[in-house]
Amino acid sequence: MEQLTVIDHPLIEHKLTLMRQKQTSTNDFRRLLTEISTLMAYEVLRDIPMHEISIETPMEKTTGRVIDGKKVVIAAVLRAGSQIADGMLTVVPGARIGHIGLYRDPKTQVVVEYYFKMPGDLDERDVVVTDPLLATGHSAVAAVDRLKEYSPRSIKFVCLVASPEGLKIFTEAHPDVAIYTAAVDRELNTDGYILPGIGDAADRVFGTD
Repeated sequence: MEQLTVIDHPLIEHKLTLMRQKQTSTNDFRRLLTEISTLMAYEVLRDIPMHEISIETPMEKTTGRVIDGKKVVIAAVLRAGSQIADGMLTVVPGARIGHIGLYRDPKTQVVVEYYFKMPGDLDERDVVVTDPLLATGHSAVAAVDRLKEYSPRSIKFVCLVASPEGLKIFTEAHPDVAIYTAAVDRELNTDGYILPGIGDAADRVFGTD
């Protein structure tokens, strides 16, 4: 799958294994998710645009290359996508933050948007969508559908764990959007949870049931 990048660095694999364990505390789960997100940011932002500036070292004047972090938007899918955004902010503190609130109607199974707030001028910005899980794929598709209404320069989707089913749904809907994940798991169960998975990421981040 050309648009998929699995970031399988040993440090990420190690931390993901710790997160998967059901006995991992809320505090540790939250910390590990932030740490993995920071590590993943290095690969996700590998092609971030740069420009040259004039600087002066203790020895002489020269030029150096810097990023324009203000042109990066991290669009967190609520709730737990905000934890990935926090991790990425440690390496691009100038990034702007957007939020997308989605839930699935229990009767119709249709994805419903309840909140959408983004920085202005998205057509001049690169957007990184963050959500810990790509399970059924429907919420991820809906989030990117909405963002494309504003024609950003580029969109990437970042998750911790993906399912084969979710990847199929997402890539068919958005073949132009790069996907970054730490793992592709075996399958979904009948309730739409990834197996072996990490459970409900938002509940584990916030300590809710």
